[in-house]
Amino acid sequence: MPHAQSLTQRLAEVKERIADACRASGRKPEDVTLMAVGKTRSAQELRAAHAAGIRCFGENYVDEALSKLDRLDDLDAEWHFIGPIQSNKTRALSAGFDWVQTVDRAKIVRRLADQRPPASHPLSVLIQVNIDREPQKAGCDPDEVPALADEIAGRSSLDLRGLMAIPSVERSEKNPREPFANMRLLLERLKQDHAGVDTLSMGMSGDLEDAIAEGSTMVRIGTALFGPRPD
Repeated sequence: MPHAQSLTQRLAEVKERIADACRASGRKPEDVTLMAVGKTRSAQELRAAHAAGIRCFGENYVDEALSKLDRLDDLDAEWHFIGPIQSNKTRALSAGFDWVQTVDRAKIVRRLADQRPPASHPLSVLIQVNIDREPQKAGCDPDEVPALADEIAGRSSLDLRGLMAIPSVERSEKNPREPFANMRLLLERLKQDHAGVDTLSMGMSGDLEDAIAEGSTMVRIGTALFGPRPD
């Protein structure tokens, strides 16, 4: 576990980067949510991050996440699933998380909607877009967004909140912000048909400035907050 001061310092540095990026693009820092990515991190590390002031947490692996959620159920925290979705894990996702950010096909929409516990508030969902159309990467094709959004919007147990993307690391040196700009345009079009859409989740430790410049409202930070992952 990182020393508390080390975590506090890293958090301050990330917040400063977010604030600087917002000022450079004429935005307010409070309009960008900082998510702590807990992949491979212990429940103790996440508890320390919560004590430092973070309330939004993202997890990539269902079984790992559920184990940590059990140990951290006393925290006032918002839990997001940000990893690839397997059909046989949708029940656990729908029951255990506040948000699912990686919805990319109609089958997953139907399963999440049908398996959301009746007493729970609607599950907030984002459509994951394969904005660079990489064959090995999860996410729907940009052209598939409208139909998938309609599928989500028609389910009372789901709440369509916006879009999520993980752009290619091999971006154009001439225009590294291009995939982020394309996501911004997709979100603007989505808002025209779905009034409740308000979230654009993009940007990580290495590229949060470019993402914020193009309208990201949520950045997913792991390494810059917790340090290098353990081997």
